Amino acid sequence: MAGSIFGKWFRVTTWGESHGAAVGAVVDGVPAGIPLSAEDVQAFLDRRKPGQSKYTTARKEADIVEILSGVFEGQTTGTPVSFLVRNADHRSADYSNIRDIFRPGHADYTFFEKYGIRDYRGGGRSSARETIGRVAAGAVASKLLSELGIRLLAYTRSIGPHEISHVNVAEMQENPLYMPDAKAARHAQEYIDFALSENDSVGGVVECVVKGVPAGLGEPVFDKLDANLAKAMLSIGAAKGFEIGDGFAATRHRGSENNDPFAMEDGTVKKQTNHSGGVLGGMSDGSDISFRVAFKPTPSIARQQQTVTKDGEDTTVAIHGRHDPVIVPRAVVVVESMAALVLADAVLENMTAKMDYLKQIYTG
Repeated sequence: MAGSIFGKWFRVTTWGESHGAAVGAVVDGVPAGIPLSAEDVQAFLDRRKPGQSKYTTARKEADIVEILSGVFEGQTTGTPVSFLVRNADHRSADYSNIRDIFRPGHADYTFFEKYGIRDYRGGGRSSARETIGRVAAGAVASKLLSELGIRLLAYTRSIGPHEISHVNVAEMQENPLYMPDAKAARHAQEYIDFALSENDSVGGVVECVVKGVPAGLGEPVFDKLDANLAKAMLSIGAAKGFEIGDGFAATRHRGSENNDPFAMEDGTVKKQTNHSGGVLGGMSDGSDISFRVAFKPTPSIARQQQTVTKDGEDTTVAIHGRHDPVIVPRAVVVVESMAALVLADAVLENMTAKMDYLKQIYTG
């Protein structure tokens, strides 16, 4: 299977299936000397693990990470960093009734058409459990970026029609939806509860803001920073839309409204507004990077749905078992991690942009 490797300089390979023995990742291109422990990575994984509330799957997984290589005496060594998380609470029998059925909204049909075989136990490689490797790698990328003063914050912007009106990080920590607006979170929980009562699911939007990014990261043509962010976000299962800055709202503005005026502040070029979302011409412009990712409702619902079997017979199916009624809260750390991977890659690639940078490295 191709397509399990992400990045050029900071390169991540994820591996494993939902109901296999384990899942994990190998991260190549990690500079030596980054302080890193299993606890650093575990803090990220704890934000995405199942069973944290009634709004996540009841699958009970501790998701304890093991660092197999690339770290010695609390620091990265410059060699590939390898992670493993063992699967413990997989119940493959829960999926025996759908082994020959294509679930609506899932990758069952497309996977079968491509490979002629599929792992029906929880979705195999198409399962959200694949994101464990992404999050573990994102923890390393975030450590690298923090050494450069770059900070990332992702949160739930909306669930269904309920959207935040402000961002208060303290409030985000006090509700299971990771919404930085307590009032919006209460309404969103009521909305999810109603969907659950009807054996249904809901979708929503994750927003991410990155501070401290210097101007000039990214490339001006095919490897634009915003293009790489879009690819990273849309590679997450259930992600169906991406916008940066004003996004689609910019289509309702005139150029005079959408342009960000420049001014000098303390001898530095600064933007007075940030309609661009921190990227101009595919390169970071020195202001906060701000983007949003839309996630569809969880496709696994306990309602009868029309479908077909792999033998071409019409049938119906109701998906039972342990599934998230909303993907968004657990996707928050995945979005943040993928953004970190893109930026870590861009930071390393940017070292070759100017001869001055190489002189700093090799001649001091």
